This record gives sequence, structure tokens and C-alpha cells, in this order.
Amino acid sequence: MAHTLGRSLIFAGGGLIALGLILLLAGKIPYLGHLPGDIQIRRGNFSFFFPLTSSLIISVALSLLFSFFKRR
Repeated sequence: MAHTLGRSLIFAGGGLIALGLILLLAGKIPYLGHLPGDIQIRRGNFSFFFPLTSSLIISVALSLLFSFFKRR
């Protein structure tokens, strides 16, 4: 029981570190958030942004990455 919990906490911590690094580097990745299909609406003092295409690309990349590690 304790071994499983410890291992889960280590993986969760590693995931949080990876997420933090991604968030730090996200502004430096070119074209992310500016792809065709990303929705951006600006009218007066209102702006709305929904990165649809960027979200789909990140989702596919993460799905491939997780499926690779699941097979091992």
C-alpha cells in the first residue's frame, strides 16, 4: 500500500514539474496559439481567444506520448 502511494506521488510530482516546464516554455514555442483554426474575436473592449487547433495538436501529441509509455 505505502509503496503504491509513494510511487503515485512521485509520478504526480513529475507530472507537475513537466506541466510547469511546458507552461514556462509555451510562450517561446513559435506559432502556438496563432495557428489557422484558433479562434480570436476582438470587439471594442472585449476580446475572446480559444486556441482550438493548438489544443487539438497538443492533445494528439500527448496521446501519442502516453500510448508510447503505456506499451512499455
